[in-house]
Amino acid sequence: MRTMPRRLEKGDTVGIIAPSSPPNLENLQKALPFIEGLGLNIKMGKSVEAKRGYLAGSDDERLADLHSMFEDPEVKGIICAGGGYGAARYADRIDFGMIKENPKVFWGYSDITFLHTAIGQYADLVTFHGPMLASDVGKEEFHERSGRMFGQLFGPFELHYTEEIAPLTALVGGAGEGELVGGNLSLIRSGIGTKFELDTKGKILLIEDIDEEPYQVDEMLNQLRMARKFEEVAGVVIGDFKNAEPKKREKSLTLDEVFDDYFKDLKVPVVKGFKIGHCEPHFSVPLGAKARLDADALTLTILPGVE
Repeated sequence: MRTMPRRLEKGDTVGIIAPSSPPNLENLQKALPFIEGLGLNIKMGKSVEAKRGYLAGSDDERLADLHSMFEDPEVKGIICAGGGYGAARYADRIDFGMIKENPKVFWGYSDITFLHTAIGQYADLVTFHGPMLASDVGKEEFHERSGRMFGQLFGPFELHYTEEIAPLTALVGGAGEGELVGGNLSLIRSGIGTKFELDTKGKILLIEDIDEEPYQVDEMLNQLRMARKFEEVAGVVIGDFKNAEPKKREKSLTLDEVFDDYFKDLKVPVVKGFKIGHCEPHFSVPLGAKARLDADALTLTILPGVE
């Protein structure tokens, strides 16, 4: 059972960091009133405005921000400004013992998936897969429902995903229970063969991605299959795959055909269509929390991520 971070309260300070690529600073500024509207104070990480090519400053700078926000007793939660690429570059230097001693809310997705897996498996902490400030909150299309999902940080309540949000399709029926793990498929795949390889045994696996053609999703799922990540999984939650249209290949399988090839013969529940990922609304979830996927009722129930 992973440690749950303490819930946030009005008046708390949250740290904002850019663990991967440089965020759009204009969008970031537009997002800050939303955080302040939740009753939270803001502390900016030092590397948020730094740039080193496609990285928000050097690996040392980004790692220092991550460490300092977890160590700072004034900071009660950490929200990522954006994703992109680069979190994995320093993952092997993270002080997981220190994070374990200072459990707090950690929120982001996309490239942050690598940090979710690392922190979950080595610091035993529940973390949150949810929209980020510059990438999502600061944009005009940010959905009210996406904003409401931040409420789960302020009190322990169960999350219930039903077809009221968006249509769901069961590829395999039945029900399964386990910790919810995963996130961005590209980042799950990039951890295979490293000490940060995702443990899916007895877990509900969440996958989502963006800008990957069907053949690329196929290739990633095949690597997960050959790494035996589907053999003892308790269920599969297929989130949003934005812009997954074939571009290079005139003749292509559809994304649905790819999912059928990899999942329809599994003996555990598999459901697709969840608005989790690079989409609006974006249903935020606590990774490492206990979940129940019911493919017959087309529901996903997740226990609270904070205490």
